[in-house]
Amino acid sequence: MDPVHAIAGFTVAAALLVITPGLDTALVLRTAAVEGPRRAMQAGLGTVLGCLTWALIVSLGLGALLAASQIAYDALRVAGALYMCWLGLRMIVAAIRGDHAAPAFALTGGPRSWVWRGFLTNILNPKVGAFYVSLLPLFIPPHVNVVGFSLLLASILSIEGLLWFWMLASLVTPLANWIRRRSVTRVLDGVTGGVLVAAGAGLFLGRR
Repeated sequence: MDPVHAIAGFTVAAALLVITPGLDTALVLRTAAVEGPRRAMQAGLGTVLGCLTWALIVSLGLGALLAASQIAYDALRVAGALYMCWLGLRMIVAAIRGDHAAPAFALTGGPRSWVWRGFLTNILNPKVGAFYVSLLPLFIPPHVNVVGFSLLLASILSIEGLLWFWMLASLVTPLANWIRRRSVTRVLDGVTGGVLVAAGAGLFLGRR
């Protein structure tokens, strides 16, 4: 497989992955609906940076070490599960109280907190690393710089992800006034918080 065909094949596979509903999509949708499109894109940027970091880790060979070490994998898995449950429970509590004076799962309230939140959601999930370990080698042609080509593929996935997040945020924006009604916001927080807790529990209880 030559580089051109590898890039074309990965672009199609990445696009299908991006539009598949998942945790990243749920986070961006909720943030766009309740906090606005700007913060939603900041959260989306964080998830993308997490993916790029995993791609770098895998391309440097550290991903293989993680895949081989049960202790390292379990430590990252537990940390990721606790983080997701923490985010989810904060949102559920906010939904029950109906108190949205402060973001349900912001860390500092500034723009960096939204990027950091998305970043931690991906970087603490070893299944994202396992995905890159299993997928990237399929699209690495022989006689190319592995690190450089891996980051190129990850950049393609990241650009597609940002475009998808922008599209979602743009679609939600016209409905913002209705969505931000307290009753609707509480439902969104409760549902998204439940998704996060379920994801965290699944990560904690799951195996390789």
